[in-house]
Amino acid sequence: MPKQDTGLRGVLLDGRRICCRLSHFVERYRPFQTIFVQMEIGHGVVRCGRLYFLRGEFRFTRVKSRRKFYQDERENIMKKVLALLLTLIMTVSLAGCGGSGDTGGSASAEGEVKSGVEDGVLTVAMECSYAPYNWTQADDSNGAVPIKDSNEYANGYDVMMAKKICEANGWDLEIVRTDWDSLVPGVQSGIYDAVIAGQSMTEDRMQQVDFAGPYYYASIVCVTKADGPYAEATGLSDLSGATCTAQIATVWYDSMLPQIKGAKIQTAAETAPAMLMALESGTVDFVCTDMPTAMGAVAAYPDLKILDFSDSSDGFTVDEGDINIGISVMKGNTVLKDDIDSVLSGMTEDDFNAMMEDAIAIQPLSQE
Repeated sequence: MPKQDTGLRGVLLDGRRICCRLSHFVERYRPFQTIFVQMEIGHGVVRCGRLYFLRGEFRFTRVKSRRKFYQDERENIMKKVLALLLTLIMTVSLAGCGGSGDTGGSASAEGEVKSGVEDGVLTVAMECSYAPYNWTQADDSNGAVPIKDSNEYANGYDVMMAKKICEANGWDLEIVRTDWDSLVPGVQSGIYDAVIAGQSMTEDRMQQVDFAGPYYYASIVCVTKADGPYAEATGLSDLSGATCTAQIATVWYDSMLPQIKGAKIQTAAETAPAMLMALESGTVDFVCTDMPTAMGAVAAYPDLKILDFSDSSDGFTVDEGDINIGISVMKGNTVLKDDIDSVLSGMTEDDFNAMMEDAIAIQPLSQE
């Protein structure tokens, strides 16, 4: 394949910012996907790695070989397949036990759901790619916590909250990184004790898991280019005719975007970074998300603008489940839920907002 100079700058290599030139595409780049590339970093040095787009810029992480890259990709696919199977198994199990008065979840012989922290460790799942709620970084700066089975670290609002909960209960904290679609099935099956990942406490989710909290109150907003044609929108009707998207399996995509009459809704983005990429690249005119995600995006990228219609009669129709962000645990796990709630009940909305501001201040791109 011929060389192709894309003129990329500011790529991250093993957590270090470097200037480099992408000169070889081993595979054709497709938006929102991770690809295998060879990266020339000067002086004839070539690195193999995975190229992906995160929070508005290309990232490059080294891998040993092309074979290792595809091995990792196959493992990621298997994780998604496992998540789907777990969802199916839990659905069938709940349906089969529905007439016996079972509360669902994995129960002990006495019919009681174990708390999961009998070993003194709270295992928490999150995406680690959803700033300012959670993100991945290369070191333990600013109180970051190691990610299980990785040499990387997790930080963000969710990590800060998880640490506070663990400190109050005398638990050790273990962070597990997984994709969004695996969060609910994982906590249902007991792979994780809890999910702290910016989940809205919707009615649908509350039928699958129990929620502690809320641990944040997040209004629904839109984000667009500050110099774009929709930057002065004052209500949803002003967005008619615009192209838009949001993250898959969220209230933003499933419930909010359909409220905008005339909006041209595009395919849902797999992740929050992919959603922002669609906006940054001009694929869509605006995206729908919650206020913390929007604040984090604008802090990192001054060319973006938040459209908040909360005080407008031409705004989104939301219920408490759409804006209340909770911590999910296995259905029937009242012991763990109560232990978490005992910490959250001592915090105010101002406490939540102050912690979120701290997270936004230290998210990687906010410091540059």
